[in-house]
Amino acid sequence: MPKRENDSRPRTSGVTRRGLFGAAGVTALAGASSVAGWGVAHAQEDSPSATALKYPFHGEHQAGIITPAQDRLHFAAFDVTTDSRDALVELLRAWTDAAAAMTAGQLVGGGSPSPYDAPPDDTGETQDLDMAGLTITFGFGPTLFEKHGVDRFGLKHRQPEELRRLPHFPADNLDEARSDGDLCIQACANDPQVAVHAIRNLARIGFGTVAMRWAQLGFGRTSSTSTTQATPRNLFGFKDGTSNVKAEEPEDLSDFVWVQEADDPASDWLAGGSYLVARRISMRIETWDRTSLREQETLIGRDRVEGAPLSGGTEFTAPDFALEGRDGPIIPVDSHVRLAHPAHNNGTKMLRRGYNFTDGADALGRLDAGLFFIAFVREPQRRYVPLQNTLSRDDALMEYLEHTGSGLWAVPPGIRPGTYIGQGLFA
Repeated sequence: MPKRENDSRPRTSGVTRRGLFGAAGVTALAGASSVAGWGVAHAQEDSPSATALKYPFHGEHQAGIITPAQDRLHFAAFDVTTDSRDALVELLRAWTDAAAAMTAGQLVGGGSPSPYDAPPDDTGETQDLDMAGLTITFGFGPTLFEKHGVDRFGLKHRQPEELRRLPHFPADNLDEARSDGDLCIQACANDPQVAVHAIRNLARIGFGTVAMRWAQLGFGRTSSTSTTQATPRNLFGFKDGTSNVKAEEPEDLSDFVWVQEADDPASDWLAGGSYLVARRISMRIETWDRTSLREQETLIGRDRVEGAPLSGGTEFTAPDFALEGRDGPIIPVDSHVRLAHPAHNNGTKMLRRGYNFTDGADALGRLDAGLFFIAFVREPQRRYVPLQNTLSRDDALMEYLEHTGSGLWAVPPGIRPGTYIGQGLFA
């Protein structure tokens, strides 16, 4: 695991942290995926600098995008079950208040005593824990605006042109039960129990207004969103996200992540926000583990130890795609690095916040594991879709991958005190 940087943010005191959260404590959650091995496969040692972190909930942009990527994820998609616009707005208000409280290390409901014969406002499992850098990020799916031709909440005229269901890419094998959703919530933290607690309590608040459609737990970030973070590795053992857009690159953030006011007249409410792309990618772990290191590096286009391009240098050396070897380009034309590089995709970049996952074993006894890919992009239809079409069609690495889940959501801008998430859309 990459060494964590010290942090000077305010910390709470007098709290003992736990570095491991067993799967048995998670599987009781309604709607959560099977998580065999989630707590044990990537145990986190006690680390005050990681667990006492506190990120502000309010701001220009939602937290959980350019925030330094935390180590754990609980992602959930919801379907709205009410036809009442007022009920939906009331839920968003309640979610905003609860998220602000939880990210500040407070109990849902403010911790005030509740009637002894009524359920408590907060489920209580994080009462003795630090905030662990918790961030909660909300998104709105295309079906919130229109579903089966019905303008559900009078929002159709404000649906951004870019907010369209992702197409079926070559070689996709999507499970509808793991795809799409009217709303999404991304909870990230350095403690799995803190992330799970956030989704659990928000789902509880939403009972009767929304229903959880699907959820995914993730451990071990596969991207760095800050230059202060070392590049992590995915389950194939390679460094992932070397060329990721970073928080310290304002021009790239403006060009490739943040929606601009002039992008679409219908999406003025989204200016300062972004779009969240989620793809559940199953990895054929057993087949990969029997593949030679030479072949693995050829498929990726980088060496495994240092993460340097096969053309030479160090991890951050620019790949030389023109460099020839005895049998053709040193970096093969169907390698992942070449096909995903901005130089071959009209300069397209994105900010990724992916996570490893293990969901036990499949029906054939193989490890059900892979990468839960999350990216924040400014123009998903114009930039992400062409890139993913190229990778799905031409990337030699696809022999070892299968995309089983997919979704796209508009992520509203940050929230000011006294307002609620997405208020600009409903105003």
